[in-house]
Amino acid sequence: MFSFFNASNYLKDTLPGFVDIHNHILPGIDDGAKDIETSLQLIERLRNLGMTKFINTPHTMNDYYPNTIETITKASSNLQDALQKTELNDIYLKPSSEYMMDGHFEKLLENREILPLHDKYVLVEMSYFQPPFNLEEILYEINVAGYIPVLAHPERYAFYHGNYEYYNTLKMQGCKLQLNMLSLSNQYGSGVTKTAHRLLQENKFDFIGSDIHHERHINNIEKLKLKKSHFHSIQNLIEATSSTFDFT
Repeated sequence: MFSFFNASNYLKDTLPGFVDIHNHILPGIDDGAKDIETSLQLIERLRNLGMTKFINTPHTMNDYYPNTIETITKASSNLQDALQKTELNDIYLKPSSEYMMDGHFEKLLENREILPLHDKYVLVEMSYFQPPFNLEEILYEINVAGYIPVLAHPERYAFYHGNYEYYNTLKMQGCKLQLNMLSLSNQYGSGVTKTAHRLLQENKFDFIGSDIHHERHINNIEKLKLKKSHFHSIQNLIEATSSTFDFT
């Protein structure tokens, strides 16, 4: 068990036993790992950080990544089979998706063609340029369908940086907020980092994920040192995420 009192302030020291609920390590179906070999390389490095359980969340975007339950589960099954033939046979995968909240998603929701993270939690995202014009209606529909929306990386939506109170509106709409680990660095720019720190300080986040796409992301996670004032909050997020989404 991780001990806060023996900790350095490196994020990597909080990760043993962590269930990663947001990543792009499935091969060849979005902008993450391009093939199984790359997937295995990413997983090996993440395993060295103590992570063995991954809920895989490739993008589902109708215009760019038209993934379905079938394409995602097939990619997950193929990768799990490949893992069993290596020393990484202690890795557990669960197929899910990161759903763009658009008209296509609304049809998937209506037809119950959704791969939840776990239980009733569904990972959703929106464009970085502007939110859906009917965002609150979509969130309402998700709840009516019996799901709980988990908004991926809310700190990265720059259109809310000048409208900070809207994060409270999202929470009141029943939306859970998932922090990207690398938003605590300058990976996505100073505006994202500033917003991430503020949301963290005010306990607005519910969960945390890696959003790993490639080895450069892992390099940055390995080097990421947390502010001492945030370390306990991050540890709480790590524990909340792992306890909520432990699927084995």
